[in-house]
Amino acid sequence: MFRLYVLPILCLVLGAQEATYQPRIDIEQGRFLKVLADSDARLAQNSGDALAHAARAQALSALTRFNEALESAQRSLELNPALADALVGRSMAKAGTALQLRNLSSLSRVSQAMGDLKTAVQIDPEYALAWMTLGLGYEQLPGLLGGSSKKALECAERLKQIQPARGNLLHGRILSMRGRWNQAEPFFMKALTVAPGDPEIVSGYLDELGEDAAKRALGEEVQKQKLASEAIRLLPLVKTQARAVESVSQALFNADRVSEAWQVAIEALQNVDAPSIIKLQLGKLSARTGFNSEQGLALLDQAANEPLEGGTGGFATLHWRRGQILMGLNKIEPARMAALQALSFDSKHRGAKELLDNINKLR
Repeated sequence: MFRLYVLPILCLVLGAQEATYQPRIDIEQGRFLKVLADSDARLAQNSGDALAHAARAQALSALTRFNEALESAQRSLELNPALADALVGRSMAKAGTALQLRNLSSLSRVSQAMGDLKTAVQIDPEYALAWMTLGLGYEQLPGLLGGSSKKALECAERLKQIQPARGNLLHGRILSMRGRWNQAEPFFMKALTVAPGDPEIVSGYLDELGEDAAKRALGEEVQKQKLASEAIRLLPLVKTQARAVESVSQALFNADRVSEAWQVAIEALQNVDAPSIIKLQLGKLSARTGFNSEQGLALLDQAANEPLEGGTGGFATLHWRRGQILMGLNKIEPARMAALQALSFDSKHRGAKELLDNINKLR
């Protein structure tokens, strides 16, 4: 009798747990530390949870821990070879490794990453992140590696059917990357109309507005004016979203309004969902301009001892920025140590290698 009553109840409980575990939502919003914590907690209870391994792979890639990410993705695919999330996780790990290697062997990894994405959308045609990533891949890769603007735009059209705002964002980004800002801008406006508070859309729009395509179409001064006005207009809609605040601050910096860029970020620091992103942005401002160098360095030192949210360039970028600030403060040996710390995380980090070369010339 015990089994007759308990087993159906247990099945209902486990079914409810599965229904509530939807890591794609957090991944799309860039909450990678949460995704990692959630997946580790689930795997501690059930090491055969394929979706948790897949989510873990994607989070680790965002945290630039690509070898671990690849292991998690492979384990997920061993458990479920047809899991689209695992294929996207493996794609992210292989693409990230290719960026770090920057050699001929990386070309095959890029090709494999694209293959995984194409398979993922075949398995799950409703997978928005896969369409977004595949579309950007098609646009950014050269033709010899499978790049195709036509296919990129086809991905945008498919994504519009699933998530209209992000589909229009992808369409705008593709056109902007092709140097067609005047055609791209209406798609950004459509995306912002549908989802004005979506941090990815705000960030994607402001980032592209700061690129060369917009500069050529608008002229440098008009571009700077628009960057500042649009950043200020959009800030109230996203003031607790660290990634969007970072883009607002960067837009103001690109508009030559450094003190405002700093002020926006410092005022948001205590209220955003991922403070480490803002600390890194403030450190970046100090590193590039010398503005508030001591405070920027202190914030980076704090971030170096805290969990660092994904999508930030990781600890290699953090220590490189520390080194730049220390160099500006004429603290040569600490700057050298910071550059070496950066290279310990990514041995081919271009900025850190250049910084170290410049320091060695002074010795």
